[in-house]
This record gives sequence, structure tokens and C-alpha cells, in this order.
Amino acid sequence: MKINEIIREKRLAEGFTQEQMASYLGVSAPAVNKWEKGVSYPDITLLPALARLLKTDVNTLLSFQEDLSDQEIADFLGSVYTVAMEQGMPQAFASLNEKIREYPSCEKLVLNGALTLEGLVAMTVREGEGELFRAEIERLYERAAEGSDVPVSQHAKAMLVSRYMARKEYAEAERLLEELPSENMFDKNSLKSSLYLAEGKTAEAAQILERMIINDISSVVACLLSLIEVAMKEKREDDVGKLAQTAKDTIRLYDLWEYEEYAIDFQLALVREDAALCLSSLEKMFHAMQKVDDIPLLQGSFLYRHLPVKESPGKDKMTVGEMMMNNLLKEMGSNDNGEYDFLRADGRFQEFLSRWKTEQAAEV
Repeated sequence: MKINEIIREKRLAEGFTQEQMASYLGVSAPAVNKWEKGVSYPDITLLPALARLLKTDVNTLLSFQEDLSDQEIADFLGSVYTVAMEQGMPQAFASLNEKIREYPSCEKLVLNGALTLEGLVAMTVREGEGELFRAEIERLYERAAEGSDVPVSQHAKAMLVSRYMARKEYAEAERLLEELPSENMFDKNSLKSSLYLAEGKTAEAAQILERMIINDISSVVACLLSLIEVAMKEKREDDVGKLAQTAKDTIRLYDLWEYEEYAIDFQLALVREDAALCLSSLEKMFHAMQKVDDIPLLQGSFLYRHLPVKESPGKDKMTVGEMMMNNLLKEMGSNDNGEYDFLRADGRFQEFLSRWKTEQAAEV
């Protein structure tokens, strides 16, 4: 918070009127009013007395807090999401940059802000229209990568490696990759869950273990998808089918989002230019996206019963699924994206686009 907000909050907490506080400090009530509006600031010689009166210290009064807590970061990034949905991506970037200026040494804010904006850009910005946004996100990753918070720096470097690889800047990707550590010799989460179990904290232990399952299985699925890509490049069609089926079975077995299963079929059909399978997969993908909101998709699975549940965003807010649908509809309908040319030439695909665009418009 800014000093004017802190003064007002502390004054109200102590039950003082502006007139009372002015009297205690030997200033006028209008002066206090200006402090709280941010029009002017207390004289530096008044700060110790003002801090004592408000039962705080000068550092707190001047907001000399270097870092935000994890919860404060999460709450703020939730507000960035809202700004992006209601006012647009430029305003969301401006909101994050203002917060970073307020807390320039909070490296977690920089990293998690970049991750949040990257997700929002992927969901809401059309293909080919997000280069300026992505350049700004990359600058945030670079800033986080240069920081002293080791886990934050390593995460940021991993994100940069992926970006360099996408641009075929392999030498730069390898340089950063060499700076990342190999896997730890011990698993902190496993040790922590064992500790919680020994202490009788079963819910806390289960929550850690359930998150480990999600992370590990997501990594397995990602590896299978990469192996599918390898098999396709090596023209091993039998292996492509087996790997795809293994990935889908894994998604189903571990109660992951059904959308991911259909997306595998869609990507294979896209590469093979199989219009019929593309349309069949798209129908299933869109129905799956209709079901998702900001409530965790894993809710209801016996595997993840201890994970916290977020509240639904409400009917007046666009859900993650709706954002994904809107973005995919725009991407597939754009002539700038040649990947879908063979589909756009199919009348059934045009009917599909028209039907879903009409349905989306009716829900707004």
C-alpha cells in the first residue's frame, strides 16, 4: 500500500477522526485530509510521531516492505486476470508493471506475473497479434532469471530455454540449460509428506502427494507427446498410434481433463490432414471446454479429494474454457493461419465454425 492508504487504514483502526489526529500532531485537519488523498505528504520530522500515534513504525508507514507474501502475489495476480478479462491485455500489463515498480526486488512477483500474462496471452490473443506482449513477457523472464532467488531464477531460465528452442536459437538454449541443476538427489516433497504423516497431519500429507501425482503424470503425458512427434518425424506410424493411445489411457486413468485426450486426436488428424477426424475431435474438445470453469477440473476424483477448491467465477465472468474456445475459433477462422487451410476448404468445417460462434455469442 502507499503511504496515504496506510495512514488512512491505521487511523481508522485506531478510531481517530482526521480532526483528532491533526490535533495530536499539531497540524490542521485539511493537512491530514490531503495526506490521505495523496495530494501531499507529512513533513519528514512528523514521521516518528505519526508512526507512534498510529502504533506502527516508520518503515511500515513508508511501506518499506521489500517482498510480497505468496498469498499477496496470488491475490494480486487474480486481480490482473480480472483486468485482462474486463479491460484488455494492455491494461493487465500496465497493472503488473506498476506493482513491480512498487516492489522492484520481489522476484517471485516478476516470475509469476510473467507466467500469468503468458497464459492470458495464449488464451485471449489471436495468433500473430501477440508479439509485443510476448517480447515484454520475455523481458520479465530475463529479469527473474538474473535475480538472486535461486528457485525463481531456475524457473525463469527454464521458460527462456523453451522460447529460445522455439526460435531455433539452440546455442543460447544450451547455454542456459547448462546453468540449470540436474534433478535433486532427494525429493523434498516426498520427505515433507512423510513428515506430515508421522505427525498425524494426513490431510496436509495427502495434498502434497496428490499434487505430486498431477505434476508427475502431466510430465509423463508431455513426454509421450514428444515421443509421438519423434515417431512422426521418423515415419513410424505404428508407434505413433500406440504412443497416442498410451497417452490417452494415461489421461483417462489419472482423471485428467478429457479435453487433453481429444486434443491428441485433433493434433494427429491435423498433421495427417484428416478433415473428418479433425471435426470429430473438435466437437469433443469444444464440449469438454464447455464443462470447465475456474473450479479445478480434478474436483470429484478420488485421487485428488484433498486439493483445495476455488470458487466459480460466476456467470458474468468468462471461464477458462470459454476463453480457450474463443481463441481457438479465432485462430481456426483466420486465413493467416495456413495450418487450417485444408479444413477451411471443407463445408462441414465452415458449418462447425458458424454453429459454435453463434452459440458463443448467445452465451455472452
